[in-house]
Amino acid sequence: MTRSRPRIDTAGRRARLGRRQLLAPAHRAARSEEVADAVVALHASDPATVHLAACARLAAPDPAAVERALYDDGSLVRLLCMRRTLFAVGAALTPVVASSTARAIAAKERAGTLKWITEGAPGWDERRLAEVEARTLAALHAHGEATAAELAAEVPDLRETVVNSPGKPYQATVAVSSRILRTLAAEGRIRRGRPRGGWTSSSFRWRPGTAFADLPAPPAPEARAVLARRWLAAYGPATVEDLKWWTGWTLTATRQALAAVEAVEVDLDDGTPGVALPDDLEPVAAPAPWAALLPGLDPTAMGWKARDWYLDPALVPRLFDRSGNIGPTVWWCGRIIGGWAQRADGEIVWRLQDSGGEAAAAVAAEAARLADWIGDVRVTPRFRTPLERELSR
Repeated sequence: MTRSRPRIDTAGRRARLGRRQLLAPAHRAARSEEVADAVVALHASDPATVHLAACARLAAPDPAAVERALYDDGSLVRLLCMRRTLFAVGAALTPVVASSTARAIAAKERAGTLKWITEGAPGWDERRLAEVEARTLAALHAHGEATAAELAAEVPDLRETVVNSPGKPYQATVAVSSRILRTLAAEGRIRRGRPRGGWTSSSFRWRPGTAFADLPAPPAPEARAVLARRWLAAYGPATVEDLKWWTGWTLTATRQALAAVEAVEVDLDDGTPGVALPDDLEPVAAPAPWAALLPGLDPTAMGWKARDWYLDPALVPRLFDRSGNIGPTVWWCGRIIGGWAQRADGEIVWRLQDSGGEAAAAVAAEAARLADWIGDVRVTPRFRTPLERELSR
């Protein structure tokens, strides 16, 4: 006799999302570190996203507290990791993320930088690259913190250039410092310090970091199992393909990690096969009705590859750019119902699908909450989408 798989429907998934992603007001956190732990990692490709995503989930939004976690306490650490994307990860989880994803990405980054610089810049080889890196690290340790320009003033080799795509319409001349510093950061040997300007700035100073080789990290298979469990606890139930996409692992590595945590096969709505942790099969009560305004690249919006259960496909062309980056979104009880933007005068504006008066009132209240804590700061997403551009005019 064939045993039927447990079924978890869309309502159950949305109930979990509101609670576990800390979006329902009763489940908001007190500290930004709690937020990062709840969603596993905060997207950090756009500096503003870390602050906006954290504050959307804090009972008392405070961008200064997020800055302290990133730059003073070191309790949030930026890493180039899952899907070769920059994330802010809780310090305790950093060794796991390093071993499960970031080390492999750093190795590819180093190989690519060596090929790029030796083929494009005369007189460079692996030995010279290592020497320049050593002098760069020595200068950074001496100063404690420095911009790329300040490091190049002390290590003139960093000012040399490479012509990318010569002869092409998009030809560009690039300083070798950009690739060298990026590689050192990918390996954890340097880290981004406080930006020059406010929390929306992309112009960072650099600080000494801790190389992945020096971290007390578990072996890669064990680390992948830990990360898979954390992801399923935050984003499950989901599909195997969702986890594979989110991590950037191979299908084999994904299946091995799921087997290690004894993930259970379940049926999602429409019969789609999924997986869940063995202790996550019982119904979850939906939180009280809630609304949220989340930033571009928010971890919830980008948490799954298959999104139809929380995102109407008709909204996709307006909410995503051509590279697959999602812009600012408006949520109601576990699904995306529109998008929002900030105008030059600071006004928060939004556009919704027809979701009823209760949803509209809750969204307006969340927009007022956002406007209150964001104050005089102006935010333009790094990856702009059609609806965001239209609303911000």
